[in-house]
Amino acid sequence: MAGQQSQSIQTLLEAEKEAAKVVQQARQYRVQRLKDARSEAAKEIEAYKKTKEAEFKAFEASHVGTIQSAQVNVDKETAGKQVEIRAQYDEHKDKVVKKLLDRVVLVKPELHRNLAKAES
Repeated sequence: MAGQQSQSIQTLLEAEKEAAKVVQQARQYRVQRLKDARSEAAKEIEAYKKTKEAEFKAFEASHVGTIQSAQVNVDKETAGKQVEIRAQYDEHKDKVVKKLLDRVVLVKPELHRNLAKAES
């Protein structure tokens, strides 16, 4: 009976070792699948990133002409406004300088309005 009991214990120990091996293999398999999934996801992300970059480059290339033409239009408009402002400046410069000099040089001495009211 002791031999049979010893043999059953031995069988149980071997079954336990075999189960531990199966569990270990399952863990390794799971870890390997996670690594594979991560690398596959990284590849998909990289491919998606490349396609989006290509789309952006195409969009950018198609709109380069409109951006440049808009810039040219803005530059022309700015130059026109500068010419107009310079013309107005040249036209009114003498009048403004004369008015300023008249105000500074030709002083009419008058009593302040508050003092004039007090004397009245």
